[in-house]
Amino acid sequence: MRGLSLERGLAVLGDTSVKMSGCPSKLLACVVLAAFAAPMPAVAAASPAGCSAPEYHQFDFWVGAWDVFDVEKPSTLEAHLRVDSILEGCVIRENYQDVHGHKGQSFSIYDASRKMWHQTWVTNRGELLLLDGGLKQGEMVLAGHDLVNGKRREIRGAWKPSNGGVRESAVRSLDGGKTWQPWFDLVFRTHTH
Repeated sequence: MRGLSLERGLAVLGDTSVKMSGCPSKLLACVVLAAFAAPMPAVAAASPAGCSAPEYHQFDFWVGAWDVFDVEKPSTLEAHLRVDSILEGCVIRENYQDVHGHKGQSFSIYDASRKMWHQTWVTNRGELLLLDGGLKQGEMVLAGHDLVNGKRREIRGAWKPSNGGVRESAVRSLDGGKTWQPWFDLVFRTHTH
C-alpha cells in the first residue's frame, strides 16, 4: 500500500466523502484516520428487548444486595451477595463473597430453546457447577452435579422469596439421587451498610 493516496485509500474503503485537511496526499495514516472518521452507516431502530417475556423474569425476586445468614445461626453473618439483572434483563448475575474468602459468581438465564433455566457457578477455588431447572410452586429449583474426589455428587438447590428476603437451600446425594442429605440452608436479608 506504499504510495497510496488519500483519495485512493478512501475509494478502497468505499467512501470518497471524507476529506482530511492537512494530510499529505500519500500518507497511509491519514487513510486509516479517515476510515475511522467516516460516518457510520445508518442502523435500524433498536428492536424491543428479546427477554421481555415473563419467563425471563421468574428469578427477578433474587435481585438485590444481600447479607447472608445460616438458618440455624440467624445472627452470624456468613456472606455478602449482590445479584443484578444484566444484559437488558436477559441474565441474572450473582457476586458472592463469604467471610472466609470464598468468592464466586453465577450467571443464570432462561434458555428459551430448552424452556428451562440454566445457571453456571464458578469460584476462586476452581469450582464449576452447572445447574438446570425452573420455577416450581413459587420456588426456583435447579439441579446438576459435580465431582468430589472423582465421585459424582448430585446437587439440587431451591430459591424462594421469604419474609422480604430470599431463602436458598440445597441438598446433595452421593448415590445417584436415591438418598439426599441437607447441604446448606441460607436466608438472604437486605444488605445494611
